[in-house]
Amino acid sequence: MIKIWFKSGVPWVWLNAAAVSLCLIMVVAVLGLIAVRGTGHFWPSRVAQFNYQEDDGQLKTIIGEQVDTSITPAIMAKATGHKMAEGEDTLVQHLIKTGNRDVTGTDFRWILERNIEQRKYPVGMMVVERREWGNFYGQLVAVKENGKTIAEGDGAWPVAQERLDAALAVFDEIVYLEKKEIGAVNYGLERLRLKQKSLQLKNRWDAEAEKETALEKAAYEAQYKQYQAQLSALYQKVRKDSLVAKIDNGSELEISLSKIVRIYQPNTMNLFDRIGHYGSKFIEFLTDDPREANTEGGIFPAIFGTIMMVIMMSIIVTPFGVIAAVYMREYAKQGFITRLIRIAVNNLAGVPSIVYGVFGLGFFVYILGGNIDQLFFPEASPAPVYGTPGLLWASITLALLTLPVVIVSTEEGLARIPKSIREGSLALGATKLETLWLTVLPMASPAMMTGLILAVARAAGEVAPLMLVGVVKLAPTLPLDGNFPFLHLDRKFMHLGFHIYDVGFQSPNVEAARPLVYATSLLLVVVILGLNLAAILIRNHLREKYRALES
Repeated sequence: MIKIWFKSGVPWVWLNAAAVSLCLIMVVAVLGLIAVRGTGHFWPSRVAQFNYQEDDGQLKTIIGEQVDTSITPAIMAKATGHKMAEGEDTLVQHLIKTGNRDVTGTDFRWILERNIEQRKYPVGMMVVERREWGNFYGQLVAVKENGKTIAEGDGAWPVAQERLDAALAVFDEIVYLEKKEIGAVNYGLERLRLKQKSLQLKNRWDAEAEKETALEKAAYEAQYKQYQAQLSALYQKVRKDSLVAKIDNGSELEISLSKIVRIYQPNTMNLFDRIGHYGSKFIEFLTDDPREANTEGGIFPAIFGTIMMVIMMSIIVTPFGVIAAVYMREYAKQGFITRLIRIAVNNLAGVPSIVYGVFGLGFFVYILGGNIDQLFFPEASPAPVYGTPGLLWASITLALLTLPVVIVSTEEGLARIPKSIREGSLALGATKLETLWLTVLPMASPAMMTGLILAVARAAGEVAPLMLVGVVKLAPTLPLDGNFPFLHLDRKFMHLGFHIYDVGFQSPNVEAARPLVYATSLLLVVVILGLNLAAILIRNHLREKYRALES
């Protein structure tokens, strides 16, 4: 019976179902872990005050957030050098985010559960999110203006919130002036410099050109001085206020409001306050620039760079993949050469992505980009324009990487179209090109979209080749802005995949960066799913549209 049962193939069906189920469970588990750790990063945790006895018997006060707990069996704890008390079976340790790195030199420390004398959550504990040095934990003592105390005690908190809101509004004006207005002036001055050098290289630099350039330069410099004066006034305005806070060792520290992003008292928050805080942190994560070596703030440049690169890659790879597939299926003679080309295309799909990155760096950047600079941008020499990694070369490299997927998928779609449809179109007087353009390609469009979906899914998650052809840790400006020609294909950009690698493995503060790794990973999955979902909806619409013709 068992032999007949095996020959029937039923065990292999069950085995296949079990393998698929196991894979689905693992995928759901990974996504669940990322979702829980990533979304929990923005929830405000209570700040505890620990009365802690050090190993030398000294009693200290430690303030911070408990972010993790480690339970180690006694045997393993002894092997790692920990001293165990008599009868103690496990070693329980807590990881506390103490912040105040500018004072203590570290953000985190491990404490032993057995050494905690008392744990409490004082109402007045304050968390200060700073632009530098990470979080600050302490108690608000006073608010100062130009060095003079204007509020202290219980009345200091509402004054601090009011002054911080005003300081943040001023800081937004500063960022706008520096990035938009002064950035545009600097961009205009650089273009003017390159224009002057170009005229000099072409021996067209005369008195009239010199006068015209001098007038434009004077206008830019006048704008620059005006913006600098505005900036100076804004900086003086934002630096006049400061907070005085008491830390765990009893000393007081003065923090300028110009260096603060947010202050809150998590121990006094109710549910609605925590939800509001969560929403503001999540919006900041999606819309702000990163800070603190990418371990704090937002990741908007990485989101923008990822989507922009995927869109450009799709625009490049689709026509080339479709044209190659149409030629091999509709025009090329089906023989040894065509079969060899198909084998080569299939083999290209298995080439490691880093090899494409090396090829893109060597051919696109150094050879093609270097020649473009010599022919069209000699005035920029020795600084490269297109002879350096950038958005264009990253998009083309990923288009080359995903090209085999689009070719194979489109070819399969063309092969599924009945021959009678082609013959009927030709019989009605249409040319081969008209048949292909008006009948065959529209019916094969769902297969093209399938190839594009697979290409987007792979390209959006690639990291290795992008490290060589355009992605950087931090891009000061976006590839798309208000300066002509608006889309700057030569600029480097940020990418979610590389951002995860950089924050998770290259960060100087790994513990602080770990929650952001989960949050960014979750966002990358969501971006890929969103791009794929859009392509799937288009494919399904096209499939329904041409289903009647296929039948």
